[in-house]
Amino acid sequence: MSQILRPDLCIIGAGAAGLSVAASAAALGVSTLLVERGEMGGECLNTACVPSKALIAAARLSKPSPSPLRPALETRGPALDHRQVAGHIKRVIAEIAPADSAARYKALGVDVIKGEAAFIDRLTVAVGDQRVRARRFVIASGSTPVIPALVGVDTVPYLTNETVFDLGERPKRLLIVGAGSIGAELGQAFRRLGSEVTLFDSAELMPREDRELSGIVRGALVRDGVMLRENVRLTAVAAIAGVRLHYSDADSSPREAAGTHLLFAMGRMPTISGLGLEVGWIKYGKDGITVDHGMRTTNPRVFAIGDCAGGAAAGCRFTHAASMQAGLVIRKALFRMPARFDPTLVPRVTYTDPELAAVGLSEEEARQRHARIRILRFPLGQTDRAVAEAEPEGLVKIIASKGGRILGAAICGKGAGEMIPLWTLALPERMRLSKIAGLVMPYPTLSEASRLAALEFYAPMARRPLIRRILRFLRTFG
Repeated sequence: MSQILRPDLCIIGAGAAGLSVAASAAALGVSTLLVERGEMGGECLNTACVPSKALIAAARLSKPSPSPLRPALETRGPALDHRQVAGHIKRVIAEIAPADSAARYKALGVDVIKGEAAFIDRLTVAVGDQRVRARRFVIASGSTPVIPALVGVDTVPYLTNETVFDLGERPKRLLIVGAGSIGAELGQAFRRLGSEVTLFDSAELMPREDRELSGIVRGALVRDGVMLRENVRLTAVAAIAGVRLHYSDADSSPREAAGTHLLFAMGRMPTISGLGLEVGWIKYGKDGITVDHGMRTTNPRVFAIGDCAGGAAAGCRFTHAASMQAGLVIRKALFRMPARFDPTLVPRVTYTDPELAAVGLSEEEARQRHARIRILRFPLGQTDRAVAEAEPEGLVKIIASKGGRILGAAICGKGAGEMIPLWTLALPERMRLSKIAGLVMPYPTLSEASRLAALEFYAPMARRPLIRRILRFLRTFG
């Protein structure tokens, strides 16, 4: 047996979460060991964020919706061969991969071991025949796609985000189960690339998002030709002339859909099996490894971050959330500083066209927590930039307390993901709308809509009789 390794920090998993911790720890001169059983970069680089955005970028070239800026008959861009699309995705991954490589992290001073890691007691992790007793452990084991328990699911070939980007040919008729962010993004992209696409969900399109804004996305998907089957109950799948999906609609009438390919996009579940959590004194549940707001598990020497984390971090499965959690762990584990993860401060973006971005409380959540709230809206199409670019669609929606403190924000429209950081900053700073209303925005930009939405809070005040009397009085002085 090899000698026991005793780093200050041992990280299990080299995805976005684990790499963020490793880079920060190495920069501080902390002895760090990184264990990864698969590919460096994890899901985000290899099977999710990076390849999906590369696919969306390729699909944008074939955007089918007509515009006043192009002839009515010229409604689609140049057709792309699927081999071109697949090649673009691979090139993008290859260009980014060196930043996540083992060689780079070794150069930073991180020891990298390839293998399966598992706790053999509350203080020790085994990696093959090696033993690790670190001062602190960080589990960043990621997640895997959810596969529904449908009759016949074991008898049909299906795709997930881990395999869909490896397709050698464009799906002719693609059935997507799951109409959340992943399903909506991929559905629109494949439709624009020429596939016939049908989205199925037991709820409505993008059920986590504001209905008013998801309705804008729904309209865009329908215009692109995506067929939506919402509020349905899936019953079975079968491999008949491709794949057949059996379901019942809102009236409980039996239905069936035929496709050449089936894609499951129902979210992800934490990858925690084989880690020896029980012997490591680490509690877990269906939502992942139980952590407190400081990302610490029930074993005080062990933290969990990223997709595998449950408890106070359950369901917040974003790369940028993992990076945020990594920073909290560095503060808490290495510097003993207070750190608290608040999922309401984490923004999220669905990269459809138009994009949908949100942060903070939704309208429904705000009504549950506060007696009185104000809802403020400003259409993006009323900005001069949108008029100039013939992009009339979109909305900024702000949720505020009755006193004007910002509680949440959601934006649907072109570049929504680039506009949401303003509100992401405003929330933890507990800003009031007066701060946003007083910002000087460059002209003409879509971001002006955020300032104009904030100004809507003060519009009723200007109509108050007392304010009017004061203004009339002041005018008498010239």
